[in-house]
Amino acid sequence: MTTAAGRPTLTVDDTDSTGHGSLTQLLTTGPFPEALRAAIKASRLSLDRIQHRLALRGVTISVATLSYWQSGRRRPERPESLEALRHLESVLGVPQSGLSALLGPPRPRGRRCRPTTMMPIDALWARRERVANLLSKVDTSSDLKLGRISQHDRIEISADGGQKSVWVRQILRAEQDGPDRWALVFETEESDVLPEITNVRNCHLGRIARDHEANIMVAEMMFERPLTRGETLIMEYQLVFPEGHAPKGNNTFARKFRLPVREYVIEVRFDETNLPSRVQQYSVPAGDETPSRRRNLTLDSGGGVHAVALGFGPGVFGIRWEWPNR
Repeated sequence: MTTAAGRPTLTVDDTDSTGHGSLTQLLTTGPFPEALRAAIKASRLSLDRIQHRLALRGVTISVATLSYWQSGRRRPERPESLEALRHLESVLGVPQSGLSALLGPPRPRGRRCRPTTMMPIDALWARRERVANLLSKVDTSSDLKLGRISQHDRIEISADGGQKSVWVRQILRAEQDGPDRWALVFETEESDVLPEITNVRNCHLGRIARDHEANIMVAEMMFERPLTRGETLIMEYQLVFPEGHAPKGNNTFARKFRLPVREYVIEVRFDETNLPSRVQQYSVPAGDETPSRRRNLTLDSGGGVHAVALGFGPGVFGIRWEWPNR
C-alpha cells in the first residue's frame, strides 16, 4: 500500500520561458506562476484557445486574467476563481489539484483584513485552556508545515438522533521538508465516552491525550515517513462511538480551520426513519462571534445533505439541523 503519494509523473520535460525546470518539477515545487506558465507552454494552446475551451465548460474568464495568473501579478483566490482553476487544470492536462496545491494562503484584503499573526491551534475552541493542555502532551510541530488541500467529513446520524460516527478524508501537502504527523482535536457533548479512532489509512495512531471530564481528545496521526516539500498525502480515519453512546452534539457538526483549506466537503447522513425538519449550513470567520452566512439545505433521496466550501478559513464551517416537533 502506498502511504505517501506524490503527484503522478508526467512525460512532459519542457522548461518554461524562464528556463526554471520541467513541468513535472514545477508541479512539485512551484511557484504557481512558473508552473502555470510551463503547463500552458506544454499544452501548445494559446490563451485565446484556453479561454474558448473553458467557455465550453461554462467557465467565463478573461484572457487578461489568465495572463495575470501566469505572470504572477494576480492569483486565483475567490471561490469562482478557484473553481475556474479546477477546469483549467483539466484543459491543460495536469493532475487534479496539481496547480491549486501550489497556492499559498489567501492574501489579506481591504479593511476587514485579519491580523497576520498566526493563531494558535486552540484559538477557535470554546474551552481553549482544556484544549491547550491536551495539545501540550503531543507534538504539534508539523502543523504549520502542512497545507490543507482538501478535507471531506461524513457524519452518520443514528435513528435516535445521535452522531454515531465521523469518517474523515484529508489531502495534505508538505510546505517544508519534514512533517510527519497530523494533530487531531475532537470535542463532543452529551456523551460519557469518547470515540474510538479506527479504519486509518496512510497513517497510524501515535500519542493520545484525553480529557474525559470535558469530552475532548487530542491524537497524533502519524505518517509512515516524513514528507518532503511539495509531497502530498491522502489520509483517512474514522471516529466511532460505542452503541448507545452516540452524542447529540446540539444537533450540529462543525470543522474548525485555523489555516485556509482549498476545498472542504461536509456530509451529514440521517437515518431514514428519523429525518430532520430543517437543515442549514453556516460559517463563522475567525474573529466573529456569530455565523456570517447561512443557507438552507435540502435532503436528498437517501436522507442526507452536503455542503462545500472553497478557499475557506480561518474560521468554522458546519451544518446544523432541527427535529420535527412531536
